[in-house]
Amino acid sequence: MLYLGLVAGVLAGTFTAARRNLDPARVYVGLLLLVPAALVGARLLTVVSHWDFYRHRTRRIWRRSEGGAALYGGLAAAGLASLPLLPALRIPIAAFWDAATVTILTGMIFTKIGCLLNGCCAGRPTQGRIALFLPNAQGVWRRRVPAQLLEAALACALLLGASLAWNRLPFDGALFLSALATYAAARWALEPIRETVDRIGPVSLNRAISASLVALSWVGLLLGWSHKRG
Repeated sequence: MLYLGLVAGVLAGTFTAARRNLDPARVYVGLLLLVPAALVGARLLTVVSHWDFYRHRTRRIWRRSEGGAALYGGLAAAGLASLPLLPALRIPIAAFWDAATVTILTGMIFTKIGCLLNGCCAGRPTQGRIALFLPNAQGVWRRRVPAQLLEAALACALLLGASLAWNRLPFDGALFLSALATYAAARWALEPIRETVDRIGPVSLNRAISASLVALSWVGLLLGWSHKRG
């Protein structure tokens, strides 16, 4: 499902690039080159958040069969890698990330379904009405909040919103920043429904990152609007 998400996401982002008056071939190459950085970053954030486990099992850090990939880590790594890459490919950074928003959201839909099938990112046990009989990563079946399906639905809603807002926002990059802020706020709200929450001390790692991204996205939007009006 991760592979299908990457393929579908790259194709969707490439198709969308033409609507941003970008060169689809250049965007396609850019997306392909950023995928390895995103995969490495996603894995590294998972390893860092579970360092007490991996520091004594370093050979398992890159073991693909164990899974474990954090979206925020992949986004950070791809974002940093894009800063030198996109100018070299002569692609505007802000417009590229608007198109990449479609790539990310499309990929999320597939990967969250993969998480559901694998049991990772499982929801907490509950007897509530929306509970489904699902496994966690250890294969323990319980009635659980379908956290993976809720995040896939969130990605679908954001993808629909991005399609409706396409070319209606005032500046390049506004689509990416708006989607990022909305996703981060929703992820902050959804974090407690997961069975396990990654923490650094008493602080939820993903909630801390989500709150930071909401703040940074709004700063970026405000600066973009101010520049546009100026």
